[in-house]
Amino acid sequence: MNKLEAVMERLLVPIATKLNAQRHVCAVRDAFILTFPITMAGAIIVLLNFVVLSPDGFIASLLHLGDIFPNLSSAQAIFSPVLRGSNDILALMIVFLVGRNVALALKGDDLLAGLTSFSVYFIVYQPAKSFEGVAGNYISTQYFNAQGLFVALIVGLIVGELVTKLGKSEKLQITMPEQVPPAVARSFKILIPIIMVTVLFAVINYLITLVYADGLHALVYKVIQAPLTGLSNSVVTVIILAVVSNFLWILGIHGPNTIAAIRDTMFAEANNANLAYVNAHGSAWGAPYTATWALNDAFANYGGSGCTLGLIIAVFLVSKRADYKDIIKLSVAPGLFNINEPIVFGLPVVLNPMLIIPFILAPVVNILIGYTFISLKIIPPIAYGVPWTTPGPLIAFLGSGANFGALLVGFLCLAAATVVYLPFIMAANKTVGGSEEATM
Repeated sequence: MNKLEAVMERLLVPIATKLNAQRHVCAVRDAFILTFPITMAGAIIVLLNFVVLSPDGFIASLLHLGDIFPNLSSAQAIFSPVLRGSNDILALMIVFLVGRNVALALKGDDLLAGLTSFSVYFIVYQPAKSFEGVAGNYISTQYFNAQGLFVALIVGLIVGELVTKLGKSEKLQITMPEQVPPAVARSFKILIPIIMVTVLFAVINYLITLVYADGLHALVYKVIQAPLTGLSNSVVTVIILAVVSNFLWILGIHGPNTIAAIRDTMFAEANNANLAYVNAHGSAWGAPYTATWALNDAFANYGGSGCTLGLIIAVFLVSKRADYKDIIKLSVAPGLFNINEPIVFGLPVVLNPMLIIPFILAPVVNILIGYTFISLKIIPPIAYGVPWTTPGPLIAFLGSGANFGALLVGFLCLAAATVVYLPFIMAANKTVGGSEEATM
């Protein structure tokens, strides 16, 4: 085991560390992190509309809110626009943030790089169309949301690089006199690089339309995004990413953050499509994507990555190690809200040969359990967005639209994770620092 640890530390840790620090990966990852509060607001509004404000919703039915407030459902119209200002414009937020983040990494003008990325996104966008008998021209919003995500990433990464690197060339800078206000001087300093970049993308867009009339967005969606979205609707994909994420934790690297750029890009469209479905139908039953990353969030990670809430229960049940018990007692409160750094680094789980297998295996078992019940149509898909700090099985309960079957499956997953951890905790009793430190 010591040799295995040494090999992992020597070979894998440097690779994972470099990947986690690579500026383009960081730019994409941080962009999704920054949009999370806004997209979660949209998800919570959908949950509010159909669980609380819909007369046949779970909370409304339980508390008979429809009898108390006869016009309860009319309140949905008040909150519905939140979705338009969050999930429905995801690509627009991402293109700005990715361009900004790349410029920040290169120590360039992040605001102007972000704005230029936003501008270029519309330079390569489908042109506005007019309709007979209708005044004005209209632009499609089809690629404002997750459908335009890959173009947003491509544009943000390239524009952020070009504007920043060209902007550092003194030959391309316009220096204004000291009397000029700073905001004006800032705009003129990289004016030439911005013009060069926008003209470049205008030419690229024109050449693409000569080959593919529907434009860059439709081309990228057809060639790249649609196949990857199809791949994302697979329990195998979910399991592979879950295993990679938890294996990185074993190395002491924040797994979810490291794979976030890939994970969020792959599953964004599927998650948005499910949310749009429940917004239109008021129910998760029939949601188009059944095997998204929501499987992992709803069933696999109670207590945090590795389903360490099961580890906590297992330690309380069978552990005789005083050191384990002391750490676990301190970890219960944060663990209830899926914060498990005290366990990962305190127990520790990191590079702990005794816990590597259950830390990776327990989430896989739970993903398969959750997917089995969904595929058999015993419970609906997890389609509603739920904050990651929601305690344990309540994620499955709320994510399914307050389905009691999903709540029971959640508790089944917690029990399964505990069972997976039990033999390893019992084996740990016999390791150095185990029985001799036992407390009765």
